[in-house]
Amino acid sequence: MSKYNIAEAKAHFSELVQKAMLGEEVVIAKDNKPVLKLVPLDKPKQPRKPGSAKGQIWMAPDFDAIPEGFEDYV
Repeated sequence: MSKYNIAEAKAHFSELVQKAMLGEEVVIAKDNKPVLKLVPLDKPKQPRKPGSAKGQIWMAPDFDAIPEGFEDYV
C-alpha cells in the first residue's frame, strides 16, 4: 500500500492513477490521516438492457396529485 499526502498526490496524480489501475492500493492522507483510496472502476459484467425492470416498479395512482393544503403553492 502506498500512502501520499494531498500535495504529493496532486504533484504525481497521473502516476498514482497508473499505480491504482495496475492493482496497487493508493491511499491519500490529510494531516497523516487516510482520507481516500484510489481504485479502478469495475466495468459492468453485462450491458444494460432497457426495460429489464418492467413489472418490478409500482407507483401509486395519485403519484402526481397535489397534497391537501398545498394548492396555493402550485
